[in-house]
Amino acid sequence: MSKIAELEEAKNTADELIDLERQKEEAKEELETTTGIKLNKWLNSQSIDDEHTVLKNLSIEYNMNLSDAKKSLESFPTEYIVQDKTVPDIVKDLRKYKRTLKGENKYSLNKSIESLVFAYSDHLEKCIDSIYWLNKYKIPLKNMSFTEMDLKKIHSVKDKESRRNIIDMLCKYWEVSLDSQDLPYNTEYAQLQKQMRLHKKDFRKCIKEINHQVIRKNLNRQLKDTILKSVCSNPGISAREIHEQLDNKLYQRSSPNMISKLIKGLGITNVDGAYYKFDDSIRKSLPAYTAAFIDSDGYITLDSNYNPRVGLVATGDRGKAFMIEMQKSLGYGKLHLDQKSPQNTRPVNRLNFYSQDDVRKLLTDCRPHFRLKGPQADILLELIRIKKGFKKQDWAKDRYVELYKLMKWNNHQDNARYDWQKYNIDIENISKYEENNKMEIMNDIESIVKEA
Repeated sequence: MSKIAELEEAKNTADELIDLERQKEEAKEELETTTGIKLNKWLNSQSIDDEHTVLKNLSIEYNMNLSDAKKSLESFPTEYIVQDKTVPDIVKDLRKYKRTLKGENKYSLNKSIESLVFAYSDHLEKCIDSIYWLNKYKIPLKNMSFTEMDLKKIHSVKDKESRRNIIDMLCKYWEVSLDSQDLPYNTEYAQLQKQMRLHKKDFRKCIKEINHQVIRKNLNRQLKDTILKSVCSNPGISAREIHEQLDNKLYQRSSPNMISKLIKGLGITNVDGAYYKFDDSIRKSLPAYTAAFIDSDGYITLDSNYNPRVGLVATGDRGKAFMIEMQKSLGYGKLHLDQKSPQNTRPVNRLNFYSQDDVRKLLTDCRPHFRLKGPQADILLELIRIKKGFKKQDWAKDRYVELYKLMKWNNHQDNARYDWQKYNIDIENISKYEENNKMEIMNDIESIVKEA
């Protein structure tokens, strides 16, 4: 096959892959948008009814079971809590603190407070949207006095009669509000304003009568939350230690045995009775955390058959728990636990990545955060790209060899005793291998394919 024919074949392959990915993304977005629009339209067309009837009708309309129907309805957004304080409390504290400032500092803090209030307003809007049976009555609802807890109470209302009662009060207020528009300040206007205040008062009274127990976490939920917090804050803690740290109410209504049973359903890693779990701060910055671990106690390499290999290594029980948690958080990778160490010390635990797709995803996510092994990551990303779409190019096999030598150089350049001749590596030519990077060539080929 001629070089021109090979290039055309590469173009066609790349074009097919690009089109396929684009079609997948477009189909996914269209499905999500269409499903959401249809569901909202269907909900708006329904009469006010109890929750069970709505779910039953929804399951029939969309041919799904009741559990799936329940999941398809928006749940109430999670409350914003920062260091055990709600956003309104934080804003209140910041406004008090602002009084002690002057000049630019006061102006900057005021801007921050405004941004926080704006974000919280958006959060409240989402809370209102989650109450699907009130979608038609958002205008009067927004004119009422309410807190996030009040919205949560309204969201918890499931029976038909209570829902109708709330809507009836909103409609009465709305009607009077419309009647009062464009009226001058006279006796009629004052009477309508008084009626509006009374309707608001009735609304507040109705919300107040909704039992707090419908939204308050039950003891089982409180216990689970406390267990999660204890495990994240104290890696390696035991069920007995968790029990001893509980407040008096939860302590009296639980036991170490009960805690160990609850832990099984919380996604917590158990290593011989010691419990471990990543906290939210690690999960939110998982690529950076993983990159730092690979930099310190991991490896990025190539085997003799030019297959990419990435791995994380840790020893002992804590290392074992860490590897299990890493795999759960990442969602891929192959675990090798309790391996014998060459020095017959603590067992070695590894999380390895063999698949080209897994390695590419891992290194792409971690690349901005590498401090030591960035060059090795670039070598594997170039290698995988060649193997995925350009392995038939006449330069591909030669580049495999160069990348293999480059990997050896980057992994062992600090070892003064390393035998470079064993792998036929001329360290004087390392810079040439680096300059021979094929990423731009592959970019050019793909751009040609797109234009064709």
